[in-house]
Amino acid sequence: MKFRSSILPHIVIALALSLVINFSYLLVPIITDQGVDNRGVDIEEAEHNEGVLHLSNDMHGYIVCDCELRDSTYVTAWQVRTMKLQAGDTLVFTVRPPQNLPAEVVGAHPRLDRVVERNGEKFDLDMIYDRPSRTVEFVWQIAYYAILSFLLICIFVLMRARAKSVAWFTLQSVVLAVAVTAVAIYFAPVMVFKDGVMRIGFFFDSSLRDNVYLVVLTKSLFMLVVTALYSYIYTLMQQRQKIVVENERLKTENLATRYNMLVGQINPHFFFNSLNSLAMLVRERDDKRALEYIDQLSYTFRYIIQNGQSEVTTLKDEIEFAKAYIYLFKIRYADKLFFDIDIDPKYNEWQLPALSLQPLIGNAVKHNSITTKKPLRVSIRIVDGVLEIENPKQPKLDVEPSTGIGLENLRSRWEIVAGQSIEIVEDDSRFMVRLPLKQPKK
Repeated sequence: MKFRSSILPHIVIALALSLVINFSYLLVPIITDQGVDNRGVDIEEAEHNEGVLHLSNDMHGYIVCDCELRDSTYVTAWQVRTMKLQAGDTLVFTVRPPQNLPAEVVGAHPRLDRVVERNGEKFDLDMIYDRPSRTVEFVWQIAYYAILSFLLICIFVLMRARAKSVAWFTLQSVVLAVAVTAVAIYFAPVMVFKDGVMRIGFFFDSSLRDNVYLVVLTKSLFMLVVTALYSYIYTLMQQRQKIVVENERLKTENLATRYNMLVGQINPHFFFNSLNSLAMLVRERDDKRALEYIDQLSYTFRYIIQNGQSEVTTLKDEIEFAKAYIYLFKIRYADKLFFDIDIDPKYNEWQLPALSLQPLIGNAVKHNSITTKKPLRVSIRIVDGVLEIENPKQPKLDVEPSTGIGLENLRSRWEIVAGQSIEIVEDDSRFMVRLPLKQPKK
């Protein structure tokens, strides 16, 4: 499995997960206990109260107001410090039910939620602090969780590729991924308030740690689970693709092996027939014709050697080979065997499996009576892009046994190479084989 070749999709997935996690309504930052948020309640819809702030020595305070509240509103020291409130400030505010307050105040006072106005002016924390823009904060969040997601993907994918066993991979990857996630939580970017300045800092440096912990933890664990699931699916897809490629390779090798075996069947059959013809010339002591026969025989064997491993050849080359092969039979049968070859030159570059004509010519000679009174005439022609080899039926008195190798070989090779089947037309008077040619690619 090559990780580098697919690194771009992993980066895209990591970025997409980061966008999802930061835009998801399920992971909207949880309201802090300090009243910086309003838990999704529209501030315009909340009940507003007005009062004057009084501070104690330890800097927490109470807002005393002439309103429907039964008691004054409690203000934490953190709120006083963060919102830079001062004693005597007239505040328009909203409240929340008391929670997580000291025992002495629980049940006694409602708690300040948000300050809407201070001393008659609209109150906004962004106006108080020179804090980073929301866009900068958003970019930090997106970039950080995208990097975390990519690191987790690398862990799961790379370790899966190198693991010797599934159990070992699971143990190693889970331990390492959890460790990386824990470190990521510790260094997660959050808004921190320190020394009177609001800035983007790390989770470990945040005074709001207890309040932002759930947000950071949720995002990080979500990223861990989703990237683990994505990596698992990605690994399964890679394995499936590998199996498909391997199957295609085996299929190709199987076809090549079958083709080579089929071509190999031609050579012994042709070789023995050729030796018989040559032996006849030697017995007749016709040295001139024997030498010419050897030349033509040499050409035919050279063609077989050169094209035996080739799947296809051009019609022009196949016809040239057929003419040399036909010559070998003409030497044997003298003026009793004739071949009518009618090939339009426009089909010269059309293709067919190599050595297609040899078994058909050989079978025509083998299975028909050839005499001076009854010569054999074989026709080789093209009709509408189909090569036709036709001969009349002239049965011999002594029928030679047929193995069926030649014709079956030709049928099999056409199915392997051309993906088509040859057509055999036969009746009482003639025998014809039609071979559909392959038009060359332009």
